[in-house]
Amino acid sequence: MTRGRDEGRGRRPGTVRPDLVRADRLRLLAAVDVGHGDSAVLLHALLHVTAELGGYGGMAHVYAGGPEHLRMVTSNGLPYAFTREWAGIALRGSAAPVRAVRENAFVYLPAAGVPEQRFGRVPELYEPVPVPEGAGMAAAPLPGPDGRLLGALSVLLPASRAPNPRQRAFCAEVARWAGGLLRLTPLGPEGVSPNLLGPPGPQEEAPRPAGPVAAPNWVWDVRTGEVVLDRSVLEDLGVDPAAFDGTIESWTDLIHPDDLPWVAGETDRAIRTAGRLDLANRLRRADGSYAWAQFQGQIVVDEHGEPLRSEGRMWNASKTHEALESVGRALLHMSDGLVSTTGDGRVVFVNAAAERLLDPAREMIGRPLWEVPALRDVPEVAQRCRPALAGRKPVDFEVPGPGRDQWYNLRLVPVPGGLTAYVTDVTERRRREAEHRAAERAAADRAALVSGLTRALAEAVTARDVVDAVAASVLPPFGATGLIVAVLEKERLNVVGSAGYPDAFVRRVHGTPLADAITRDALRTRTPEFAESPEELVSRHPQAAELIPGGKQAAAFLPLIASGHMVGVCVIAYDGPHAFTEDERTLLTALSGLVAQALERAGLYDAATGRARDLQRALLPRALPSLPALTAAARYLPSTRGSEVGGDWYDVIPLSADRVAVVIGDVMGHGMPEAATMGRLRTAVRTLSDLELPPDEVLARVNDLVGELGEEAFTTCLYGVYDPTTRVLAYADAGHLPPAVALPDGSVSFPRLDPDPPLGVADPPFETHEVALPDGSVLALYTDGLVEVPGGDIEDGMGRLTRTLATALHGEGGDGDGRAVRPEELCDTVTAALLPADRPAPDDTALLVVRTRALPADAVASWPLPDDPVAASQARKYTREQLAAWHLEDLETTTELIVSELVGNVVRHARGPVALRLLRSRTLICEVSDGSLTTPHIRHPSALDESGRGLQLVAAMAARWGTRYTATGKSIWTEQPIAQRGDGRGLPAE
Repeated sequence: MTRGRDEGRGRRPGTVRPDLVRADRLRLLAAVDVGHGDSAVLLHALLHVTAELGGYGGMAHVYAGGPEHLRMVTSNGLPYAFTREWAGIALRGSAAPVRAVRENAFVYLPAAGVPEQRFGRVPELYEPVPVPEGAGMAAAPLPGPDGRLLGALSVLLPASRAPNPRQRAFCAEVARWAGGLLRLTPLGPEGVSPNLLGPPGPQEEAPRPAGPVAAPNWVWDVRTGEVVLDRSVLEDLGVDPAAFDGTIESWTDLIHPDDLPWVAGETDRAIRTAGRLDLANRLRRADGSYAWAQFQGQIVVDEHGEPLRSEGRMWNASKTHEALESVGRALLHMSDGLVSTTGDGRVVFVNAAAERLLDPAREMIGRPLWEVPALRDVPEVAQRCRPALAGRKPVDFEVPGPGRDQWYNLRLVPVPGGLTAYVTDVTERRRREAEHRAAERAAADRAALVSGLTRALAEAVTARDVVDAVAASVLPPFGATGLIVAVLEKERLNVVGSAGYPDAFVRRVHGTPLADAITRDALRTRTPEFAESPEELVSRHPQAAELIPGGKQAAAFLPLIASGHMVGVCVIAYDGPHAFTEDERTLLTALSGLVAQALERAGLYDAATGRARDLQRALLPRALPSLPALTAAARYLPSTRGSEVGGDWYDVIPLSADRVAVVIGDVMGHGMPEAATMGRLRTAVRTLSDLELPPDEVLARVNDLVGELGEEAFTTCLYGVYDPTTRVLAYADAGHLPPAVALPDGSVSFPRLDPDPPLGVADPPFETHEVALPDGSVLALYTDGLVEVPGGDIEDGMGRLTRTLATALHGEGGDGDGRAVRPEELCDTVTAALLPADRPAPDDTALLVVRTRALPADAVASWPLPDDPVAASQARKYTREQLAAWHLEDLETTTELIVSELVGNVVRHARGPVALRLLRSRTLICEVSDGSLTTPHIRHPSALDESGRGLQLVAAMAARWGTRYTATGKSIWTEQPIAQRGDGRGLPAE
């Protein structure tokens, strides 16, 4: 049936049934060799019941000294500091062991607690270990061989492990097995059968005399003071029987005066704690000498725990102590201090070295070790002594000496009956260790200083960066307050940076000739110079007297040498006098080499950067032209990441009929190849613009050029033409960002379109886009460096651009007059907002801002002409009338001749329709258009030719002339200068 239930509950195959385990344990117990004694039997029983209940450990208690008390005779798994509380317990209490004895039944308490009524008192030296939180205790009565109860077996276990009926039955069976094997003998001095005491444990540290304990030969009635002592002991000790009258007073008179205090103290302790006595003291013999008496005994108490008597065994131990005295003499004069204590930590022996290191013996004997004057004020000495006194392990720690300028190592070693403390002077070792640690810290500080300066200098690219790195990394660790770094150029010292000096003083020393410099000796000898006070500095350099008010009292002059040549000098100064240590001098000299190398690299970088910037400026327009159709301003901001030039570029190109071409581009990458590509493209665009090609044709030609440069060339470009007569910007976009258009009504936007692919990867034709720009509109062309932030969205940058333009043109409320803001001001505002000075620029940036100006309607006149010879006369008539209306009569003759020749050539060599247009701007512009694509050329006729001189005449009379192709044909144009009149007419440039 049992098997069926186990299988029905799903017991896993291979598991062991608990009842089988219990049976195996009982079989193992039956095989225990009982020859080991009663203590071994009880220990085996505790081990098995503790394992069965899953407990922390167990204890065995038996009756002691009467029927009202139990004494613990053995334990397992529990520390001595815990079991001391359970060493003697009264049956009147409610603890689990006494309840199991009183009730003669298995007892389980969910809360173990501590015994309320103990047999005797626990010494205060031992701090009890508290019961683990939530721990319970189970106890089983221990029957003897005759069925009489002897005590109880108890187990400390977690409260979650309450014993079940089977476990209770197993514990009872083990207790019956153990009780049946006990071979008890009559009670000894402790009130317990000697068979149960077993070998000395942590709580029984004193050695026991060989052989079984016989009847006591010493009995002292604590209440009456009567002492009963075997006379044979007196004879063996050589004590005069007449000197002992059977009272405790006469006995104490026989004790050596030096031993009496601690013997009395030990006896008093044993009486107070109902404990054992283990004494070895000197007794006066009849001849005046002293013999050593060894005593081991126990304080016997009544049923109320009050002391009745002290009884035990005494014998002559003189021979043993004579041997020990020779050892004691050696210990007395050993080089290290040696202190011996009793079980409660009281000092009983001090050698000469310990007296020298701690206190005289008279100040230490009889005191607890932690209360001797030399150690009384040292924190936690008592707490450190307890583990050693408990017999667990040696303790090793260091304490300050009495004068606090010395240090001692205190090693406490548990020995039977007390402690042995070794005292060693470790002052010199600690001093060496402190010096070693200080040297290590100094070395670590130096390494950290060099490492930090190295990292800072590695990141420094300019001379100013080098100065800032030295000021931040060197001045604070050395406590310095001033720094000057100067480079040697043409026998003069030019200051490249300073810290902690007034600007006036720095300007004063900048450019100092080497012959007059205070640092000339350091530079010429290439040896650092240190001046620790103003007097020392003036004694070496009388000319330095006038420079001392420049602020400092001590200074280090460090020549900067790199690659074998003199770079300059570094001066590190102090507000007050300063004594330079040898370490400081060595370290400053080493650091000067790092600074010199960094300064040399910075000089090379500055030179390379300067050349790159010069090249960049040479490739970009030196100045933007002043044109009637628009005003323009531009900015180029190089990146801060290196000395290489970029490929960003822009241009403003005047065209015929007051039209203007605006262009911006970006050759991807940095370096000379990119700069060369940018220069070639800018030249190509200017050349194509002179041909008056439309924007899509210009980009198509430039695309061919980029394609010839190779697959690695990658360029974006936006090219547009603004016509002031139509107020329209026509442009083509090859992968470039769209322009920002700010209209006079306050709106700022980007044209919505998809740009064509970048040059080099595009497949023409390019699309032409048109944007209407009313008079006073603002157009912003830019490269991606303006709006692109690393890790950010480029659309966010474009949004910041539109908001910045809107605010700059029309104010926060949007109601300002944007016409008053010049393009130059807009450039500064935009770059300051989108490229702040404190933010490194990761890429080059080009920005071109233009404000458009429309040509007034009354400044434009156009007429269609017939396609026959009469067209020339009509053109002259229209010209005379219009010039008269514009008050340009002084240009009438010349203009009639130009118009007549151009119209005549069209009628003779081209085809219609024919038209004439006059524009009055800063110049007078004449345009004759027709429907053919033939290109007029100036010929060089011979003397007999009747034609071919018309264009020569036009070229001679006009300031400029040319041909422009349109969607319907071509247009031949000329420009004639107009004398400035001051009548407000025309479109003079700003």
